[in-house]
Amino acid sequence: MARSTFAKSVRTAVVAAGVLGLAAGAGAVLIMARVARTVVTPVRKRPQNQSIRAVDPDAGTVTLRETPDSSVPGRYGLWFSEDAGYAKIGGVISREDGSVTRTLESVAFGDLRPGRGRISGYYYLEPSELDYRVESVTVETELGEAPGWLFPPEPGEDTGHWVIQVHGWGATRQEGLRAVRTFHEQGYTVLLASYRNDGDAPNSADRRYGLGGTEWHDIDAALRYAADHGASSIVLMGWSMGGAVVLQTVTRSTATDLLRGLILESPVIDWIDTLEYQARMLRLPDPITQGALRLIESTWGGPITGQAAPIDLTSMNFVARAADLSLPTLILHSDDDGFVPSTASRALAEARSDIVTLVPFATALHTKLWNYDEERWKTSIADWLAEHIHADAGADINAAAPDAPAVEAAS
Repeated sequence: MARSTFAKSVRTAVVAAGVLGLAAGAGAVLIMARVARTVVTPVRKRPQNQSIRAVDPDAGTVTLRETPDSSVPGRYGLWFSEDAGYAKIGGVISREDGSVTRTLESVAFGDLRPGRGRISGYYYLEPSELDYRVESVTVETELGEAPGWLFPPEPGEDTGHWVIQVHGWGATRQEGLRAVRTFHEQGYTVLLASYRNDGDAPNSADRRYGLGGTEWHDIDAALRYAADHGASSIVLMGWSMGGAVVLQTVTRSTATDLLRGLILESPVIDWIDTLEYQARMLRLPDPITQGALRLIESTWGGPITGQAAPIDLTSMNFVARAADLSLPTLILHSDDDGFVPSTASRALAEARSDIVTLVPFATALHTKLWNYDEERWKTSIADWLAEHIHADAGADINAAAPDAPAVEAAS
C-alpha cells in the first residue's frame, strides 16, 4: 500500500472543504466521499514526498531529508524527477542536522540531483536484474489476459513446487521481484501475477479495487494456470492488500486442491482495523471514518465511490474468520508498519497458533522487511518452507535436486 498517496489524497479533501467554505455537514460529506474513493481507487501518480538534498557521485552518496523512510537501514529504490529517474540506495552512513546520508549504489536512469523524490521498497525493476531465466506469460482471466512473469527453476531442479506472488494496493508485480531469489534457491517455479486495475491486467468495468473481494478471481485463474503448467503444489504469497486477496482466494476459490501454504508480508488481515488505524494516523474524526466505511459497504454509496458493487468489509476480518483457515501460514509483519497495523496479524497468530507462524519485526516499516534485513527475511521463509511445506510433502524439496543449495539454518 502507498501510505503517502492515501494520506495526501485525504488531506487534500480536508483542505478543499475548508477553502470552499462549505457548511460543516457538507464538508464532512465531502471528506467522507474523498476518503472512501481513495481507498477503492487505484493510484497512478505517486507523491514525491522525499527531499533529495545532495548528491556526491564521486563519494557514492546521496543525502536525504531525515524521515522514517530515509532513516531505516537497508537497501531501497529512489525515484526522482517525477518518476522519470531511478536509483538504488544502500545503508545509512551518517545523520546530521535533519539529514541522512546513504550509500548511492547505482543510478538506473535519469539525472539524479537535489530535488524531490520518493523511496520505494521495490529495489529491482526488471526481471533481467536477477540473472535468472524468465518468461513473460499471460493468465486467462474472466476480464481477459493478465500478464505475469514466470521464473522456472534451474534445469534439473523442476520439482513441481510453485509460489504465486500477489502484489499490494497501488503496487505492481515488480513488488515481488525481490522475493524471487529466495524461492528460486529452493527450487521453486515463481509466478508474479497481475490482477484487475493494477495497470498491467485488464480493468474492471468500474475501475475500482474490490480490496480482495474481486481481485481473487484473477488469482483463482493464476492457480488454474499453475495447475495446467505442471504445478504439483502451490504456495500463495501476498504483500499488503495482496494478503487480503490471498485470504479471499483460499476461502472462495474451487481450485485450491494444490494449495499447500500461505505467506503473508505486511498483510491486511482485517480491513476495518486497517482503515480505522489509517484514519487515526490522519487524525480524522471517528464519524468521518465510519461514514467513509459505510459508503464503501453500501449499495447507495456506489455513485459516490464509483464502485459497481458494495464491499462487505466485515466479512474480510480474518481474525473473526480464523476458523475458516486451514493451511500452514507464515506472516511477516513489522510493528512500526505505519500503514497496516500488526495487531490483526498478531491476533490471527494467537487465534490459530496451530497453523500460523508469525515472524515479527520491530523497525522495518510497511512491506520493507526484505529491504531492512534480507538475511532474516530469507531465512525465515526458507525455514518455514522446510518445516511446513516440504516436510509435509514427505521429502525435502532439495532431495529432488542434489545440486540445489540446502535450506539455511535460522540465525
